[in-house]
Amino acid sequence: MKPFFSVVIPTYNRACKLKRALETVLNQSFDNFEILVMDDGSTDNTAEVVDSFSDLRIIYSWDVNFGGPARPRNRGIAIAKGQWVCFLDADDWWSPDKLQVCFDCINDNVDLVYHDMEIVPDKNKSFRRKIIKSWQVRTPVLIDLLLRGNAIVNSSAVVRKTIIQKLNGINESDKMIAAEDYNTWLRIAQLTDHFVYMPRRLGYYLNHNQSISKKNMSMSARAAVEEFLPILKPTQKLKLEVNLRYISLRYNYLTDKYSDIKDNLKFILRYGNVVKKIKALILLILIIKKGIESVDKSK
Repeated sequence: MKPFFSVVIPTYNRACKLKRALETVLNQSFDNFEILVMDDGSTDNTAEVVDSFSDLRIIYSWDVNFGGPARPRNRGIAIAKGQWVCFLDADDWWSPDKLQVCFDCINDNVDLVYHDMEIVPDKNKSFRRKIIKSWQVRTPVLIDLLLRGNAIVNSSAVVRKTIIQKLNGINESDKMIAAEDYNTWLRIAQLTDHFVYMPRRLGYYLNHNQSISKKNMSMSARAAVEEFLPILKPTQKLKLEVNLRYISLRYNYLTDKYSDIKDNLKFILRYGNVVKKIKALILLILIIKKGIESVDKSK
């Protein structure tokens, strides 16, 4: 019997974390699936970890390092036998009922399903856990995703295979690394508006320093949306630019890199809506506070 779901897991030197991800898939209450572990050139004991499960539903493939998840995901999609493709990063993991809940949601009017994820810190146990709360995208979905940002966490996404095949693969541009999933949802939205959000926490997102999403995401997000700019009105382009500059501003705050904060702040305060202006001012206050504290410590 062909699997209903094909779970594509790209991985690179994440043997210890991959073990947890695989366990949570194998422990699903819905068991008609295959797992495609696409190794992006790991030099650790990833192969041994996969072999230790001795489960015929797991397919493992190693290839030379690409440097991002797009190519290994494409490799997985190319050999997937399931009607639906599920994406799961090696760092993340699922609740036991994830696949069953998604299966129950699927019908002829659904092409992509996504849900909430819980953020889990890698080391700092005192860090308060947070939910990555998504929302039901509005139609036209393409415009909503462009103007409101990425609503879909990669490890929550379940996509009809016939839809994703029409894309001819996930974009592998190195400029888009860490935002290639966002670009994929945008391209899918060109084909269908049948996106369904389930307001349930069905997975866990690991927050750690080695994550490729720890870079300035405004740069990769800008690359992800570039091809869609011609369809936007001037006012919509302005709103998108505000969103991208806010992402950069927040990154600068978190990483203490303040080179372009002034320009971004002025732009947001001039063109942003009330919510974005308030958020930008809060970041400015926090930045000033950081500066005062660093001066006090140096005395």
